[in-house]
Amino acid sequence: MEDFLKVGVISSTHGIRGEVKVFPTTDDKERFLELDSVILDAGKERIALEIEGVKFFKQFAILKFKGIDNINDIEKYKGRSLWISREQAVPLEEDEYYIADLIGMEVCLEDGTHFGQLKDVIETGANDVYVVEDTKGQEVLLPAIHECILDVDVENDRMTIHLMKGLL
Repeated sequence: MEDFLKVGVISSTHGIRGEVKVFPTTDDKERFLELDSVILDAGKERIALEIEGVKFFKQFAILKFKGIDNINDIEKYKGRSLWISREQAVPLEEDEYYIADLIGMEVCLEDGTHFGQLKDVIETGANDVYVVEDTKGQEVLLPAIHECILDVDVENDRMTIHLMKGLL
């Protein structure tokens, strides 16, 4: 399990007073209203930033960090990720998982046979779709529904699936 979860990526500056446009990588951009701080991945180091203000523009969250009051102080971090600790994360409902915990998970058939590895999660309107690379190197798309995904064991990094007709 990951200790930190990505909540956004700085896409550009906003104005000259040190604000940034952040593309959210969470389900809900309003999530930034509840955060007091984030961790900036600055490349060779991680910098804790206290959030001073949050507003929204289209799909972006506009963040103002305490102590950063000039465009020159933040411009160098364009394209950098913002993270939170697992303790700051929104609690999950039953059968909900953080995508970071799913990526790389071993995928097995219901009889225990190794099927492949989960490579990506595609978020759609109805249900998520898991992208699994099978043992032959082929991508298989699995709907994240109970009929197909039988068990997700985050602790042991393992998912058990039922291959429905037509998925291969």
